[in-house]
Amino acid sequence: MSLTEWEEGREFPPKGTFIEVVEVGSRDGFQIERDFIPTDRKIEIINGLIDSGVRYLEVTSFVSPRAVPQLADAAEVMAGIDRSKGAYLTTLVPNLKGAERAAASRADAIVIVCSASETHNAKNVNRSVAGSLAGFGEIIRFAHDAGMDVVGGIGTSFGCPFEGDIDPQAVLDLAKAYADLGARQVTLGDTTGMATPPTVRRVVRLIRQELPDLGIRLHFHNTRGIGLANVLVGLAEGVTLFDSSVAGLGGCPFAAGATGNICTEDLVYLLHESGYETGIDIEKLVKVARRTQQVIGRELSGQVMKSGQRLQLYDAGAVSTAAG
Repeated sequence: MSLTEWEEGREFPPKGTFIEVVEVGSRDGFQIERDFIPTDRKIEIINGLIDSGVRYLEVTSFVSPRAVPQLADAAEVMAGIDRSKGAYLTTLVPNLKGAERAAASRADAIVIVCSASETHNAKNVNRSVAGSLAGFGEIIRFAHDAGMDVVGGIGTSFGCPFEGDIDPQAVLDLAKAYADLGARQVTLGDTTGMATPPTVRRVVRLIRQELPDLGIRLHFHNTRGIGLANVLVGLAEGVTLFDSSVAGLGGCPFAAGATGNICTEDLVYLLHESGYETGIDIEKLVKVARRTQQVIGRELSGQVMKSGQRLQLYDAGAVSTAAG
């Protein structure tokens, strides 16, 4: 089967479609770093991302500093962001107190998270799935009264490192619970990079079939090297919102084997080369990725920031010629 035949058999968004890239590096990426990143460096990177054209960011999380010390400066980071370009700022919250702090920081939306896996949910938030859902109603009502949107995050949507395969029905049940509580969008989280093209297709199709009006965002990690392949499957299923992390930062501190999220500049490169629009200047984005690598202080996994774009040309005279 040719690539053209493969594409024609799936409902890819038409070329030129705007695909929303949701930057999560300053939350999902920074949270796993052991050394505290200075607040002004966090703000510098976030503002650089916004300047490159990123408009949708999951900036930070209003969690207990004891749980995630790296994000103890959430309010200060939110206060330092340049909002003049109209960026849409979201924050993750674990409880009502977190939602109140998000509202005080003028967040546009909050993200609440529950895992489809009972074991991972217990590790992640020390609650059962039912216990998490029981507390979400109050949070969502508060958020809506405060003028904030709500995104329902579903962790381990495509597999759990403790339980293995996750029944798609469990993911659907959580999506239905979120919709009943008033969330208009869910993020399907591939928390430890266990998603594969078949599992992504199966879960997305089930939710589309049962909840056609519910927005779907896909959050992939690149743990096993197929994060961008899963993006292509998501596109083929009509999804137009994808999470990613600048320079490939990320991972989950409460899940064994979790490595970085799919890389923002690599995702943008894939989308642009596939004929889609993102509103992002990839050259500016690459500069932010390289700066992020400097701030973190080690080599990060992003590929485009190392190799450049496909048609970036070089002076042949500056390259040695093979002898013989």
